[in-house]
Amino acid sequence: MTKAYLEITMFVSNANRPAAAGVYNKYKKPFLDEIKGATSKELLIREEDVQVLHGFTSADEASAYLKTDLFNNDVVKELSPLFDKAPEIKIYSVA
Repeated sequence: MTKAYLEITMFVSNANRPAAAGVYNKYKKPFLDEIKGATSKELLIREEDVQVLHGFTSADEASAYLKTDLFNNDVVKELSPLFDKAPEIKIYSVA
């Protein structure tokens, strides 16, 4: 059961969005299979930004994901060149 969400808002130009979506698709399954407490991962697209909404069983697990090799050595490494400015990262608990 999802009890927390990690929301990462990325500012990516239209030209770079297909590449960003490719990174999302590449790492969705490893995220769901390997990250403790992961329950879901959704890509949300708006005109002004792109968000990835990660579901977790706890806020602590959402926070811990930000310190994993998968996040830092794979996802961030591949996405960073696509950013127009630094992403915004927020963790929410479900009431």
